[in-house]
Amino acid sequence: MRDEERELEVRLAGAAAGTVVLLVPFTVITAMVVGGVDWLHRLDEDVSVAVHDFSSGRPGLVDFMRTWCLVFDPWTWRVAALALLVWLARQGARSLAWWVGITMAAGGLLGVLLKLVFERDRPSFLDPVATAVGYSFPSGHALNNALGAAVVLAVLLPMNRRRPRLRKWLMAGGLIVPAVTGLFRIGLGVHWLSDVLAGWLLGLIVVAATMAAFAVRRRRQPDLVGARTTEE
Repeated sequence: MRDEERELEVRLAGAAAGTVVLLVPFTVITAMVVGGVDWLHRLDEDVSVAVHDFSSGRPGLVDFMRTWCLVFDPWTWRVAALALLVWLARQGARSLAWWVGITMAAGGLLGVLLKLVFERDRPSFLDPVATAVGYSFPSGHALNNALGAAVVLAVLLPMNRRRPRLRKWLMAGGLIVPAVTGLFRIGLGVHWLSDVLAGWLLGLIVVAATMAAFAVRRRRQPDLVGARTTEE
């Protein structure tokens, strides 16, 4: 039990450095979007046009991308996080459950706030393969997929250290699902490349930042009870 606690604390403490590292590219991308940097604007347009031309001639692919993005909608991750939160609370890991809830809520609210602050328009085509409402930067799907996957991995990986095969599947899913979802949002023509990159980065930043804060709290309260392992 204590081994899992120490392993989790090491992971959380190391997130402080990750927060700083991730903030750098996110800040750069945000500054370029706000400043209307020409080369980034051209890159976004070139990628969007090329991907739209590819998608528009493949209705089957478009349907698949729409279904995928519906399945991995931000609310899917919120419901999954709520289920994880309830399970952790029932296992006695209330502090960790609070971290899950606070992290998901903070990431979701921050994404909405930044959309309203930057008010970036979505890509526009005469013959769109899909449409979406609201502003574009950062991508809510990319943000919440990265956020949700990182939260799930941060909780479940330490609990399954004796199950290497399961850990590999968890890590593969945690990487593939957010990556594919972000790319499909570009493929559907509802987000720019920079929207998706910023969404991925922001999701990871929120997780890393709350991990660091949680690690500090755990050091101050070493008697906190952690989650039970899945082997119990």
